Amino acid sequence: MLITAWFLAVLAIILAWPAPVLLARSSWPSRSPFAALVLWQAIGLAGGLSMIGAMLCYGLSPLGDNLVAGLHALILVMLGSQSTEGLGFWHAFALSTAGVLTVHLLFTLLLTYVRISTERRRHRELLGILSQPHGDSGTVVIAHAAPVAYCLPGGARSITVLSDSLMEALDERELAAVLAHEDSHLTQRHHLLLWAFAAWRAALPWLPTTRVAQRAVNELLEMLADDAALKVSDAGTLVRAVAVVADGQQPRRTALDADTALAGDDAAVSATTVARVKRLLAGVPTLPAAQRAVVLASSVLLLLAPTALLIVPGVVHL
Repeated sequence: MLITAWFLAVLAIILAWPAPVLLARSSWPSRSPFAALVLWQAIGLAGGLSMIGAMLCYGLSPLGDNLVAGLHALILVMLGSQSTEGLGFWHAFALSTAGVLTVHLLFTLLLTYVRISTERRRHRELLGILSQPHGDSGTVVIAHAAPVAYCLPGGARSITVLSDSLMEALDERELAAVLAHEDSHLTQRHHLLLWAFAAWRAALPWLPTTRVAQRAVNELLEMLADDAALKVSDAGTLVRAVAVVADGQQPRRTALDADTALAGDDAAVSATTVARVKRLLAGVPTLPAAQRAVVLASSVLLLLAPTALLIVPGVVHL
């Protein structure tokens, strides 16, 4: 399994640094936010799988020629039914690190979920006191001097929050565009993806690309929501609405921003707004279907490669 371990280690390094940087700097994701988001997820999952898998394969290499055989032998070693001969210090260290990293990632994912859920619950309680319902669409209005619009996910209790000053600043068409934008965040469950990348960043804060990935994913989700809004509005109307809402985002942050852990990062929020406006004004053409298919196929292959190496006996072994 040494060849497998080295292959996965190289793949993990590529997915941890050059791949995210190159993708974040590319211009094509704005032409197909959905395909780009699928690729970002594949990079994150395959990167984590490769990182843990490389350590597992190296640590288990003296015990078997594939992961299944190695894990079986490790269980026998732990039960005292098999000798530890051949299992050196570095093998034990690799196995321990893989176990600790796995637990750390899962615990951070759970901890991030609990933190975000707690913040949302408190926020919803405050809104219950300070807001007034608006129509029958799950929208509430708060008294606020700045033009504000955001959504608060919560399944059947999901709501969209608008400020009274925003409703005064927007005409009927612009307000419809804002509502369509926020509604797409809720119906497409964007908060789940933001949660995953927020947890990735929290788990590996020493890895600079986790911040790059989080910013890129947040920007793509906003663009995806803009595309949904364009189904009920024209680009010019949406740009005016985005500009008004953006003016109200300084210095406050929305509940959706809390999920991204970008609170306080004015540069990230401003850069996202500028990118959205430029995209809407330029009328960027959609990525051709063939190229979208290539991106999606590449994402699938990226996930299958480390998975196959880990679970299929004898794919690559020494």
